[in-house]
Amino acid sequence: MTRNKKIISGLVIVFVIAQFFQPTKNQGNLEPIALFLVETQASNEVKQILKHACFDCHSSVTNYPWYNAITPVNYWLNGHIKEGKKHFNVSKWASYSVKKKDHKLDELIEEVEEGEMPLPSYQYVHGCLTSEQKMVLIEWAQMARLNYQEELKVLEL
Repeated sequence: MTRNKKIISGLVIVFVIAQFFQPTKNQGNLEPIALFLVETQASNEVKQILKHACFDCHSSVTNYPWYNAITPVNYWLNGHIKEGKKHFNVSKWASYSVKKKDHKLDELIEEVEEGEMPLPSYQYVHGCLTSEQKMVLIEWAQMARLNYQEELKVLEL
């Protein structure tokens, strides 16, 4: 067997063995998401946008694509999910202070306006948000922020 065939065979064996090692899946409870949607007064249209473009990486419930079963892709996806939840996690919304909720929605608006969210790699597979969907999402977040800003004013008194 030539050296190249040995290297390729070794890589195939490592790849096959790697398939038995999977990261922990992001499968939590839907209740915190429902609380977030009620508190922020999300319309059905907003709920659909969030479900389609945000919740996979920004909640404790991910709808995994078929290719998540392939190592090392699953570790790459898991890294995106962990990073997304670190910055904005709707499943922890109830534990955020009013000030933090306002700030997180402000960041959401900024990220969507700048085209930073959803990530290009996510959009490649799941499709892009239309300009109309972005506007709906931004308007909803701005309205929700107004409620939190009013709450902050009351708290300051």
